Amino acid sequence: MGPLARLGILIELPGGQFQFDEKNPACFIEAKFNPDRLSTSRSAQWKSQPVTKRDCPELQFTGSEPGTLGVDLFFDTYDSPYLPKRSVVKDYTSKLHHLTTVEKHGTKHRPPLCRLKWGEMGIFFQGVLQQLDLVFTLFTEEGIPVRATAKCTFKQWRQNSDDLQKQDLLSSDVAKVWVVKRGQTLATIAAQEYGDTRKWRSIARANGIEDPTDLYPGSVLLLPALRAS
Repeated sequence: MGPLARLGILIELPGGQFQFDEKNPACFIEAKFNPDRLSTSRSAQWKSQPVTKRDCPELQFTGSEPGTLGVDLFFDTYDSPYLPKRSVVKDYTSKLHHLTTVEKHGTKHRPPLCRLKWGEMGIFFQGVLQQLDLVFTLFTEEGIPVRATAKCTFKQWRQNSDDLQKQDLLSSDVAKVWVVKRGQTLATIAAQEYGDTRKWRSIARANGIEDPTDLYPGSVLLLPALRAS
């Protein structure tokens, strides 16, 4: 049997966007004791359509909320043969506290992103620390806190580009971007996307195009969300 795998929190590096380094002790928090449970939550928004003479009206999907992950972490510096006892704040909980602040995080002007990693699961969650509740339960005679429980709630976060790659954007009722190829016109793009050449006007309005013939290869268009014919 190999060594016990510890749950760890990787913290976004101060000088780089979306960069992590597990070997950097200032940007990595290792659980002194593994949690005995993880809780996850996710919600989808459905809006009922106003309609008469129906017991169960049709529902329309209007979006989703980011998922959340709840975990309780326990830290203890009292159970150590060394004196004096070290503060659990200095060694552990201060790092968690900084995940909710903008200080010491470079020029981001926001709290850092986090990745949770544990054993064979590897990185199983990426997000931000939305809420932190700290309870200190043991102090030395000098008033040094040496035991604490941290109740953490993380909210899921994903880059827009990564999220779009996971979606099925072939549907014409989803807004998207289009890179113009040689020989294409607004009418041919509308026919391919919406099944109706007359929808070229919607594309022109969405992109501020006054002359529909002023289109060249490589230009990027926003295709608005429309129902296909």
